[in-house]
Amino acid sequence: MATKTAAPKSASSKASKNGYHAQAENQPILRQRGPIIQEYGTVRNIPIGVEASVRKEMVDGLNQILADTITLTSMYKKHHWQVSGHTFYQLHLLFDKHYEEQSELIDTIAERIQILGGVATGMPAAVAKLSKIENPPDGVEEVPVQISRLLEAHELILNESRELAGKADEAGDDGTNDMLISDIVRTGELQVWFVSSHLVDEPLV
Repeated sequence: MATKTAAPKSASSKASKNGYHAQAENQPILRQRGPIIQEYGTVRNIPIGVEASVRKEMVDGLNQILADTITLTSMYKKHHWQVSGHTFYQLHLLFDKHYEEQSELIDTIAERIQILGGVATGMPAAVAKLSKIENPPDGVEEVPVQISRLLEAHELILNESRELAGKADEAGDDGTNDMLISDIVRTGELQVWFVSSHLVDEPLV
């Protein structure tokens, strides 16, 4: 009886045995696209004891505040780079400190939107379209103008936050109300105090 000869192992089998094939399978697959699993402007069902209609209203309001906060944060970084004059060092550091604090608020607001079952805005084009804050020019402005822009942006966000906090309180959304007052309003008011203390009558350039 003839003895059967085993078929030679393929290169891929050898590679798999040596671990090369497994390594290749762990590589990222690029250029993937797929359907949107939740549309912007919608809220999914999430059992946190807050009605869907309330969560939708809060998400819409928070996305407005988020877009304005992202714009304010970018403005702080721009002025941090471009500030000049005899108060350069103090404002350079102050603007960067406020930038870091506002960056933390961005994350806090966005996470609250997701907790409520919504979709947080975030891409630059969407933020620019939604934000109510006037964008500064690309060039360098005088320090009083930089400060004025920051204070105007802060006031807008503070007013939006207080208004939405009142609605959240009436609707029983304690989590949103607490975040708006404890985080956004208190941080914003403190930053306004520090920034406004640098206002003078003469340009600091």
